[in-house]
Amino acid sequence: MNSKIKFFQSIHFKIALVFALLLLLTLEIVGAVFVRQLERQNLNTFKAQQTVQTYIVNRLSDELTTTNTTKSDKQIKSTLSEINNTNNAQIRVIDNKGTIRGTNEVDNQGIVGQKTTDNNIKNAIYNNRDVVRTTYNSQNNSRYYTTITRLIRTQGNNSELVGVIYMRSSLDSVYQNINQITLIYVSAMFVAIILGLVMAIIISRAITRPIDEMKKQTLRIARGDYSGHVHVYGNDELGQLASAVNNLSVRVEEAQESTESERRRLDSVMAHMTDGVIATDRRGNVTIINETASSFLDNEPDDAVGKSILDLLDIRDDYTLRELLEDPDDLVLDFSTKEHDLILQAYFSLIQRESGFISGLVCVLHDVTEQQKIDQDRKEFVSNVSHELRTPLTSVRAYIESLSEGAWKDPEVAPRFLKVTQEETDRMIRMINDLLTLSRMDSGTQKVDLEMVNLNELFNYVLDRFDMMLKQDDKPEKTYTIKRDFTKRDLWVEIDTDRFTQVLDNLMNNAIKYSPDGGVVTARLLETHNNVILSVSDQGLGIPRADIPRIFDRFYRVDKARSRAQGGTGLGLAISKEVVQMLGGRIWVDSREGRGSTFYISLPYKPYDEEDLWDEDN
Repeated sequence: MNSKIKFFQSIHFKIALVFALLLLLTLEIVGAVFVRQLERQNLNTFKAQQTVQTYIVNRLSDELTTTNTTKSDKQIKSTLSEINNTNNAQIRVIDNKGTIRGTNEVDNQGIVGQKTTDNNIKNAIYNNRDVVRTTYNSQNNSRYYTTITRLIRTQGNNSELVGVIYMRSSLDSVYQNINQITLIYVSAMFVAIILGLVMAIIISRAITRPIDEMKKQTLRIARGDYSGHVHVYGNDELGQLASAVNNLSVRVEEAQESTESERRRLDSVMAHMTDGVIATDRRGNVTIINETASSFLDNEPDDAVGKSILDLLDIRDDYTLRELLEDPDDLVLDFSTKEHDLILQAYFSLIQRESGFISGLVCVLHDVTEQQKIDQDRKEFVSNVSHELRTPLTSVRAYIESLSEGAWKDPEVAPRFLKVTQEETDRMIRMINDLLTLSRMDSGTQKVDLEMVNLNELFNYVLDRFDMMLKQDDKPEKTYTIKRDFTKRDLWVEIDTDRFTQVLDNLMNNAIKYSPDGGVVTARLLETHNNVILSVSDQGLGIPRADIPRIFDRFYRVDKARSRAQGGTGLGLAISKEVVQMLGGRIWVDSREGRGSTFYISLPYKPYDEEDLWDEDN
């Protein structure tokens, strides 16, 4: 666009060339007319000079009628010498019989008395007419002007042709004069052309300078540089055009800044949107896609642009572009894989002009994975709660009906029925309490009492309590051994003692519950750089790999029949996870079928000295 223009291609050269051609054409026309008029005038002057005075014509006519030829020839010669021969014309007098009677040529007097051989003279004599003609001799490159004038003698009413006067003059002097004047004119013409060309260049430069400045300014505007300014040289059309270009530069800069601001704002909005946005042309090819949409679809933006939206969303088998344009509807797209779940809600809308012409399509992708999961969890939660409450209620109802029908009178059956009813009631109360605890944690209303606790002592206290329960039970259903692997350093951590004790109880209960009789439960406590790690390991059957991701879900059980038979509510691990996360920690499990399970708890830890603790207490 900004390629260098050659001089002969520039408007500067073209304007100068036009001036030069106009000047050359004008001078050529004027010169042609001038030379033609000069030639005509000189020839007329020359012809006017080549005339014989009347008295000489009369004298020559009288001499030709004289019978004394010798005397007559002498008189004719004398008369010819009196003629004003300014053109150095060759003059001959021929009688009516074609005999040359006299000539003014000194070195050619021998032709006097001879017959003429000139056909023009013969034609003039025999045809009785004057002859005027211009001839050109190619041998000596000369032009000649020839006149043959009849000599007529008049006697009374009768007139008689007595002879002719032949005059022949060279026109070389005339044309030499014309050529000299023409050469002077041509020289003056070239000087005028050169001066005119210089003036044309100067004038064209004055005309093209503002045009060149306007061209440079428009090129700067095209490159996005609006800092330039065109100088206004006057109030003529070019000056008004320069002012318009300056105004245009300001307007374009303002429009560009406004457009750039809107574009940056749009890019910022699209870049920070949590929803994916895809825009297409009227053929369905992607023209715009934001980072969120690229992340959803696992596709680079550069690779997605130009691709059909049907292929990008993988809906070509189910929908056509015409269907999307004619009836844009919401679609639910499932992009879930083994690694992660992803469900998108796609909202389509048309890009239409004021005329109604559809120029494209906009698709907004909303991630509804969590919402779908929440809906599914809610359905499962309602189903699980209904099922978990219905089972003990069914048992309680059955035993109460049995008691009401008379079983209360049986001293052996009644206490057992009442005990089962009480256990099922306690189980429902524990379940409801656990649900209330989870509800308060979800809503953020659960009160947390944080305090600095020696985690070694707290963990040992919980483990001692389980050892004590085993010793106090005379006939335990299951025996087990608790192995402790603790760091010797006291670890002080800021936690809610009651809630964290509940977590440890849940982990120990599960470990003992799922360990075989005589199994070993290993409890570990160690310190890393910024964390404290607690773990509880059992030697049970382990957890299948497919169940590990859901082990902390509410009401989820690996062995539902065994858990329910042992009085579990299915909420212990869910509560443990909520408590640990509330304390800023993390809980996870490592398990293999047939090799037992290990539950880990990681809590944030900052080493403290006992002096620091005493200072804080004081």
